[in-house]
Amino acid sequence: MTNRILVVGAGAIGGVTAAHLTRAGHDVVALDANVEHTTLLRTRGLILEEPNGTTSTIPIQAVNNATQLEGHFDFALITLKSLAIQSAISPLVERDLVDVYVSLGNGLVQDVVGSIVGNDRLLVGLVEWGATNLGPGHLQQTTEAPTVIGELNGERTQRLERLQVILSDVAGGSTVSSAVGGQVWSKLLLNSTFSGLGAVGGCVYRDVAADPTGRQVAFRLWTEGYDIAVALGMNLGDIYGMAPTDLVVRGDGPWPAAEKALDQLMTRAGATKASMLQDLERSLKTEVDVINGGVVAAAAGIGRKAPLNYELTRIIHEYETGQSKPNPGSFARLLEV
Repeated sequence: MTNRILVVGAGAIGGVTAAHLTRAGHDVVALDANVEHTTLLRTRGLILEEPNGTTSTIPIQAVNNATQLEGHFDFALITLKSLAIQSAISPLVERDLVDVYVSLGNGLVQDVVGSIVGNDRLLVGLVEWGATNLGPGHLQQTTEAPTVIGELNGERTQRLERLQVILSDVAGGSTVSSAVGGQVWSKLLLNSTFSGLGAVGGCVYRDVAADPTGRQVAFRLWTEGYDIAVALGMNLGDIYGMAPTDLVVRGDGPWPAAEKALDQLMTRAGATKASMLQDLERSLKTEVDVINGGVVAAAAGIGRKAPLNYELTRIIHEYETGQSKPNPGSFARLLEV
């Protein structure tokens, strides 16, 4: 049985996903509002740089408007920024073009997607590998790791198994989780800590870990998010083969076990450049409100506070309005919280 796959958002994650799936022989169409980008995907092909050092050019079926889509799709992989989800998905729902929607965005976005498409048509996933947008028609996959997917109720369904087979052809393969909500929170810990600090400092993950102040803030930011997740009753899963407890610290240190775990994490994820930083470099609004702001909102929902995540969100908003620019000196502001 051949599955038709719509990739909604052909930026760094979506574009790399569409390229891998197309190269593997799947029937894929990418939908992205950037006319120049989609034109290059169709004509010249996507230039894809991969972690193993190879560079390929892969022609991809691509359109820039939902009105250009023909036929029906079995799966829609939603890799858009949170701010664009409503406008992008609504036309698909109105025309009943898709059977199952798969939320693969950063932060706590599955609730947004579910509110539009209905939870009965929703699968939830998270992408553990990283990618960078180098310009129209040119993407770089920076790390390899699985794409994790699951049903909201934890069941192992036929549609979930079909999707796992499809996504086994992407980057680091695919795995199924019976507690995908906890997996999303594990990924949120990674994003709120290292994407957040990468955006604050204007650097990739490994540079955050190499900066003494950034490193200390990272441990405390991770621990703050972890404590909120536990208070919410989340069953946290491993990320990059690391248990979330490995980076939790208490007291003033030293923290030798956490230091070792962080160094090991950086061997796998250190080259990642935060999508929030990529947005800031293009003078675009970021997803900080569903990443670090998502931690703050979740904490408030159970009567708690997340002061480090709150301050980081405030710093990113300052960057968005041009009050200042990403720089490692901002790590010190967080250390003072």
